[in-house]
Amino acid sequence: MIAIMDYGIGNLGSVKNAFDYLGFEAVITSDKNVILNADKVILPGVGAFSDAINTFKKYGFDKVIDELIKKNTPILGICVGMQMLFERDFEYGCHDGLGILKGDVVKFDSNNGEFKIPQMGWNQVHVTKDNPLLKGVDGKDFYFVHSYYVTNNELDTIAYTEYANQKYTCAVQKGNLFATQFHPEKSGEVGLKILRNFGEL
Repeated sequence: MIAIMDYGIGNLGSVKNAFDYLGFEAVITSDKNVILNADKVILPGVGAFSDAINTFKKYGFDKVIDELIKKNTPILGICVGMQMLFERDFEYGCHDGLGILKGDVVKFDSNNGEFKIPQMGWNQVHVTKDNPLLKGVDGKDFYFVHSYYVTNNELDTIAYTEYANQKYTCAVQKGNLFATQFHPEKSGEVGLKILRNFGEL
């Protein structure tokens, strides 16, 4: 069973619908026991980083994530769910992340309006390391919606993309912890392939 963490922030219905379509049992839940006993866990997130991380910690989910990592449970972070895994975010000040991965989350430079911020739409993903999550999707386009991106993390980067003259990390892996900046659940067939890859881990 796949648990989709519900802390009031994230595109939960679309994620569950995608897993339902693929034939995987998935539940949207804020029950810590259900999450801790799941076979796999989705960490979603949208909107402002500070709102997401504060609400996440208020639910006590920071400790749940730590326990899941100790248990080696496969986890997939999506969008802000990926950004929260890092050390710091610089959206309207400086905010502490979960610090599970090293790196910062910083804003794109629009270059005086040359580039639209947020990046919203399809962009090509380049896989840099063999990994089970992104198997078979190198060079494919995925759907992105974000103004901030992860920097200073080459160690855990498994894929990158480019926007606003910036080559940046768009997917990471550390053990059984995976995360993507793009939205697999909004990326059509190629996104479903990633969710299937995760479901089959």
